[in-house]
Amino acid sequence: MNLIWLSAAGLSGATLIGAILGFLIDELPHKWNDTVLGYCAGIMLAASTLGLIVPAFGMCSATNWWMVVVGVMSGALFLNVLDFLTPHLHHITGLEQEVHVNNSSINKILLFVLAIAIHKLPEGIAAGVSINDTANVANQWAVSFGIAIQNIPEGMVIIPPLLFAGVTRIRTFIISAIICLLEVAGVWIGYGLGSVSEVFLPVMLGFAGGAMLYVTSDEMIPETHAHGYEKQATYALLLGFMTLIVLEKIFE
Repeated sequence: MNLIWLSAAGLSGATLIGAILGFLIDELPHKWNDTVLGYCAGIMLAASTLGLIVPAFGMCSATNWWMVVVGVMSGALFLNVLDFLTPHLHHITGLEQEVHVNNSSINKILLFVLAIAIHKLPEGIAAGVSINDTANVANQWAVSFGIAIQNIPEGMVIIPPLLFAGVTRIRTFIISAIICLLEVAGVWIGYGLGSVSEVFLPVMLGFAGGAMLYVTSDEMIPETHAHGYEKQATYALLLGFMTLIVLEKIFE
């Protein structure tokens, strides 16, 4: 029981630490917005492919790999549907509905935040499932620790886009805290379902990865290439991608 709470606290705490770091860079000049978003996109690409989709395939047998493919495409389709609903979710940002309707960049940022939130639940579930592996204590800690390290930059990248869009600092912090709680819920769900969730976990990981890939390709990268700063945004994307890979290599 203590291990469950430690895992939940570690995952959510790492995301919260990242969010606090994100608040420290909100005073950057607006011309660096594309660079910051490019860095976010790189982290999203690494987290979705190497952190979600590749491990999902590793959990599958030679005959049920298609479950991950279905999960990835379903996640992308889900975000595609949400794309039409974001103007109606203005209460989340605290901005007027007219602002959402007339400003597509805010809707893109909201989709980005939703993609981060969506993948927190299956990440937590993965950690919760690993806790059931009582025969391998090292694996219990490794899964939770690896996800926690990844959560620091992920928690950081959701803050600047929201602040740039005009969302207040208090509401931005509340949004990041809610995302942290989703991961806590995921840990308990994964532990409660135990081995049952191992059957569905590849699909859920694929779903989260597909959602993140969709919003990265359809919204974030085009946005960073629309204002004349595409070169520095591209290098920032590469830096973000390598940041997550290096962190995972250091702490694996």
